[in-house]
Amino acid sequence: MDGGSLGKVLTTGDEAVELDWIKRVNVVKGVANALSYMHHDSSPPIIHRDISSKNILFDSKYTAHISDFGTARFVKPDTSNWTSFAGTIGYAAPELAYTMEVNTKCDVYSFGVLMLELIMGKHPGDLISSLSFSSLSSNSTSSSAKGILLKDVLDQRLPPPRNQVTEQLVVVSKLAFACLQSNPLSRPTMQQVAMKMSDQRHTAHNQFYLITLGELFDINC
Repeated sequence: MDGGSLGKVLTTGDEAVELDWIKRVNVVKGVANALSYMHHDSSPPIIHRDISSKNILFDSKYTAHISDFGTARFVKPDTSNWTSFAGTIGYAAPELAYTMEVNTKCDVYSFGVLMLELIMGKHPGDLISSLSFSSLSSNSTSSSAKGILLKDVLDQRLPPPRNQVTEQLVVVSKLAFACLQSNPLSRPTMQQVAMKMSDQRHTAHNQFYLITLGELFDINC
């Protein structure tokens, strides 16, 4: 791919600016659709196991493609799906610290990290560490999240988002937090994520610049 990796683009000033908000939302849609196909339309399902910014490659038009299937696994219902650790630290699901069973929700977690990285312009490790993902209820959201405005965590190298893209960024943020739930069963499927991203009936957010991260801990996108 002649456009390089997402990780490279986000760390290169001019290229990061070229990857504007609309392009970044389209990256989310493209990767979500690809993972949805792998998890739900492939037989047997395929788990990538190493979704990260270094494994998302661009062509010359910034169309995103998933790469590096060297660690991918087929999910076979009638056999053991336990395996050795594979993935990238900072993207791997937390449950892999105590279990090595392969399942699609591991990819979902990694995709949540990737979504935040896209809108923040950098790896979201510090932000994730400061938040509580034990429940989708806004009442259980950590106090640190409640005071952070969404606009303040967005990539400051880009002009402030406007119009419809603000609605899409709210959806991306909500889905990212849903994907990052500590309990794998609480995470959406990639099919659900892809459907949410393709839905054009998003609620308008007239006060986008006042939205806090605490308000985004809501599964209803």
